[in-house]
Amino acid sequence: MSQVSITLPDGSSRSVPAGTPVRDVAEGISPNLARAALAAVVDGRLVDLSYPLQKDGAVRIVTDKSPEALPLYRHSTAHLLAAAVTNLFPGTQCGIGPATDEGFFYDFVVERPFVPEDLELIEKKMKELATQDLPYERQLWPREKAKEFFAARGEPLKVQLIEEKTEGQKEVSCYTIKDPDTFIDFCVGPHVPSTGKLKAFKLLNTSNAYWKGDARNAPMQRIYGTAFVSDKDLKGYLTQIEEAKKRDHRKLGKELGLFIFHPWAPGATFWDGKGTVLYNTLASYMRDVLLPTGWIEVKTPLVYNKALWEMSGHWQHYRQNMFLIESENEQMGMKAMNCPGQYLLYASRTHSYRELPLRFHEQTPLHRNEASGVLAGLTRVRQFAQDDGHSFLMQDQIGDEVERMLGLVQRVYGDFGLEYTAKLSTRPPDFMGEIATWDSAEAQLKSALDKSGQPYTISEGDGAFYGPKIDFDITDAIGRKWQCATIQLDYNAPERFDLKYIGPDNREHRPIVIHRAIFGSFERFIALLIEHYAGAFPLWLAPVQATVLPIADRHIEYAAGVRDRLKGAGLRADLDDRQEKIGFKIREAQLQKIPYMLVVGDREAAEGTVSVRERSGGDKGSSSIDPFIAAARDEIANKGRVERAAGHPAPDAMRVTSFQ
Repeated sequence: MSQVSITLPDGSSRSVPAGTPVRDVAEGISPNLARAALAAVVDGRLVDLSYPLQKDGAVRIVTDKSPEALPLYRHSTAHLLAAAVTNLFPGTQCGIGPATDEGFFYDFVVERPFVPEDLELIEKKMKELATQDLPYERQLWPREKAKEFFAARGEPLKVQLIEEKTEGQKEVSCYTIKDPDTFIDFCVGPHVPSTGKLKAFKLLNTSNAYWKGDARNAPMQRIYGTAFVSDKDLKGYLTQIEEAKKRDHRKLGKELGLFIFHPWAPGATFWDGKGTVLYNTLASYMRDVLLPTGWIEVKTPLVYNKALWEMSGHWQHYRQNMFLIESENEQMGMKAMNCPGQYLLYASRTHSYRELPLRFHEQTPLHRNEASGVLAGLTRVRQFAQDDGHSFLMQDQIGDEVERMLGLVQRVYGDFGLEYTAKLSTRPPDFMGEIATWDSAEAQLKSALDKSGQPYTISEGDGAFYGPKIDFDITDAIGRKWQCATIQLDYNAPERFDLKYIGPDNREHRPIVIHRAIFGSFERFIALLIEHYAGAFPLWLAPVQATVLPIADRHIEYAAGVRDRLKGAGLRADLDDRQEKIGFKIREAQLQKIPYMLVVGDREAAEGTVSVRERSGGDKGSSSIDPFIAAARDEIANKGRVERAAGHPAPDAMRVTSFQ
């Protein structure tokens, strides 16, 4: 029998007969490794333990400590879910069941929607199948036999998948759990060796879905779940979910009077008074950051003739996501991004190299025709605005300009006390332009990141076709990641729009465009902030920074004077003059998460003071009004940096207090 040579991660080699399954390699290394083995990576490809080794190559055994373990567990648990559903609900059609960043889901065609009691029953069945330690087995079937098999079972969706994904193949990969009667699915795998490996999983909820996400296709029921390597990790995640429910921006947005939605304007936000204050505070803050650093605020139209979108490529590739308008027999499109309008603005006059980089910043509304089924609070809307910027520059200016942008990102996220990570995405296979140009751009991006001291990872081949990019993920107070800032180089748009500048040689040259956003969309960033702070905004962001609480009606006149002095000093203050007990007013202010409550009664009115209560710190004692104002203004100016530097991470505690 012929032999193949395999190389192990430690560099050692061993020879095994051709056709040896990977599990035998694990057994040959050690019995403990064989028991822990879940799958293997052979020459960079993830395979299950039954995979036969037919040629020389590198082999690494995957255990629950490997980075591949979690998605492997989740994919296998999705199959376990489908096995439980098809056993409990005969006649169910299975769709797809992938692993996701948060867990897994599986789509089904069923006679009626799932209810919570169904999930309990399904999860119980999953645990029963897991306890039985049933094997996952990969079977290669003739393509036509597989199609006939699934058609006979009344699963036309599987037949459609086989036709679409295996064209030209003679055989298709199917996985069973125990046997085809228990469960079988068309799937390339891999999977864990048996259901007994799956112990830490939980079904979460259900939703409506459509086959391939298209509302014109068959309606389906989607079951979401999650799975982890250990019970400890699962419990930690479930705790995070419960905390996330308390912080849900949709719930808090309504309770705090920030915004609402209405079915007559789906995906568009109605900002209430306090929400508008928050929105405008962020917009003004971003202007204050950008304008002194050379960014020019511009405004471009909201509606354009289709000729613009044809030039940009959006008419051909993005039209289904745009709101279209017909005016005087001309087709128009509402803008879904600011870039094309800013290109027209740049192209409207001649530019010298001495002007570059030329930086445009814009906050005008954008509209995208998102499907109604994916709209989700502020995180997925149809109308939104971005802190959108485009820098027009020369090739040799890329490094310095990106370094400046990285400084902006660090400053902004530092002001909000947000932790973040960066990822550099490099040239993809379908790139546009010259390799030498890409190499130069990527080298300048790396140099800028290195100079900034910003830790980053490299994602090879994940850049856009028009240029490399840097993306930033924010980690919120409960450990979730949000993708926000981006810095993207673009060589394509200047070509499409024939953008030019006059160089030192007095000849025309092509500029490069850098797209950048720091908040991303205002709506999504506000959702992040609400959930990060659990609605308890730091003083500088709070829509109402202080509320004055008179103990009795006779104190209202003095309380109104205190409020007016606070407002005159630039603080956002209000007055609760309702005929309610002071304890009720304090509780209401706490529920509204107002940073400071200033209680006034006979003594305060006589002495010209206020009794200060902090949202998080309780009673802080008596203070004269001017020292309170001075301390509050200092806290606003510092944006909580003093407290964070002292090692207090909780967003609600980001304050420095100095009353006398």
